[in-house]
Amino acid sequence: MSMEFGVLTIGDAMITMNPTSTGPLRYVTHFERKVGGAELNFAIGCARLGLKSKWISRLGKDDFGKVIYNFARGEGVDVTAVEFIEGIPTSLNFKEIHEGGAGKTYYYREPSPVTAITPEDITDELFDGIQAVHLTGVYLAINKQHLSVARKVIEIAKRKGILVAFDPNIRLKLWSIEDACAAYEAIFPDIDILLTGMDELRMISGKESLEDLAGYSESFHIRDLVIKDGENGSRLYRDGKWITAPGFSVKPVDTVGAGDGFDAGYIYGVLNGLDATALLQFANGVGALVTTVSGDNEGLPYLEDVQDFVANKKAVER
Repeated sequence: MSMEFGVLTIGDAMITMNPTSTGPLRYVTHFERKVGGAELNFAIGCARLGLKSKWISRLGKDDFGKVIYNFARGEGVDVTAVEFIEGIPTSLNFKEIHEGGAGKTYYYREPSPVTAITPEDITDELFDGIQAVHLTGVYLAINKQHLSVARKVIEIAKRKGILVAFDPNIRLKLWSIEDACAAYEAIFPDIDILLTGMDELRMISGKESLEDLAGYSESFHIRDLVIKDGENGSRLYRDGKWITAPGFSVKPVDTVGAGDGFDAGYIYGVLNGLDATALLQFANGVGALVTTVSGDNEGLPYLEDVQDFVANKKAVER
């Protein structure tokens, strides 16, 4: 059923160097090479759930770029809109993981190969068979020119009646909160689904109460305001009311990528017509399962794993 639906995303991908031990990065001496990036994580998450998943990107014309390209293709992601760029190396990051699973990420991607994408590269043909577009604030933060590319993506999507989802995914190491808010509010009027965290939304909106946050969303005519809150669950503001769903109790190993997984689960649920409560439960389940495996996307679950986990039919062996 899910393969009837296609999703499209655009953004950077990186070689992620994962530490083999926990603690401050300055004391870690060994790393494992993996692949990461918010938009690629989302694309892989959708593919594992059975959606047709297309990723627009640029990679350095180097061995790391080939690693990412082959990895994405092997995960079933459509990479026909991914190209290799001369003169700009593939992006890289090093992760620092603490004992509880939380951590920090240190980025080395200035400039990023993805800055080679221009509005002229975004054509109608890229949207064939697509029912949902997913954008993130990470892509917008990498370079100011990306806003014009995002606008072109949104313009074509809206013209074709395609859902547009956005996750601010704030990266204050890449830009200021003032620049971030200006970019977000430039596209919010055309966003159907806003996927964010409570602290993140309060930073963006300057509002505190649920009532005021709902009012902020309504001012942009956003259909679904979705607030992710990790183990505490999530909530959705739609049609003038809040719906909540509790989180799942798991032992987290690595929380990186959980939000991307949640987003994939939410878009899957929307496209497949899940009701509001089931939608949140499904997305919560995807996000929870991601945290049980080390790596940005290794923990992204397959559809049957999420269904069993959410229904509590059996323990998912991972």
